[in-house]
Amino acid sequence: MIWPGTIAGTLLGYAAADIPGALLGALLGQVLDRRLKLQSLADIRARLWQPVDRDVLLFSMLGRLAKRDGVVRDAHIRQARAEMNLLGFDSVKQRKAIDAFSRGKTEELKLHVPLGRLKRDREGAAKMLAACWRMANTERRASAGSRELIFLWGKWMGWSAAEVESLGMARRAKPTPPALGEQARYAEAMRVLGVSRDTPPEAVKKAYRRLLSVNHPDKLAGQGAGADKIREATEKTRVVQQAYQLVRQVRNFR
Repeated sequence: MIWPGTIAGTLLGYAAADIPGALLGALLGQVLDRRLKLQSLADIRARLWQPVDRDVLLFSMLGRLAKRDGVVRDAHIRQARAEMNLLGFDSVKQRKAIDAFSRGKTEELKLHVPLGRLKRDREGAAKMLAACWRMANTERRASAGSRELIFLWGKWMGWSAAEVESLGMARRAKPTPPALGEQARYAEAMRVLGVSRDTPPEAVKKAYRRLLSVNHPDKLAGQGAGADKIREATEKTRVVQQAYQLVRQVRNFR
């Protein structure tokens, strides 16, 4: 069995301060070996060069942003699910993303190394930063704390502050195109609401509110509607709400 941290600490300590340095380096290296459970050089390679699970990384970041200001709201949860839909996640990937989002809310994330590996993948980094901006802008303009995190993550991925800011501005200025697997659902959502791709946001909201008013179960119950009619209205309301959430997400308005 090789204790790589102990050996490295001993050699570095000896080079720096002779025998006392070697003893101190060995002690610190042994602590490192035990904490990281390093027993061979292969363990070090696995930790330094293990592949980055980008889905886990992204949703950990989204969870951290959702919790940044202290409270994770329903809108943050909806936004996370919208990101899963846009990425076309199946049930297995959704479960993994949910777990990562939850860890991001509760754990202190160490992202410098995994994000640094994205420096050569500008397109992948841009997609992650765009998703972060969407989460940060949920319900309101991104808070100072959320912006600080996104700028820091962008820096680790090799982006300048101006580039990160311009990406955020672009995401606020234009709709997010639906992923290929979402195009049919997006078209169906527009059909449910009775709107088109060019319908202004205020008109989309007006159509949504009108449909809610027409199909609201409580309103129909107050008018003496029967149980079957109320169940039908409840289902229609659910469909309308889901359609509106998808259109709002793709069009990027509140």
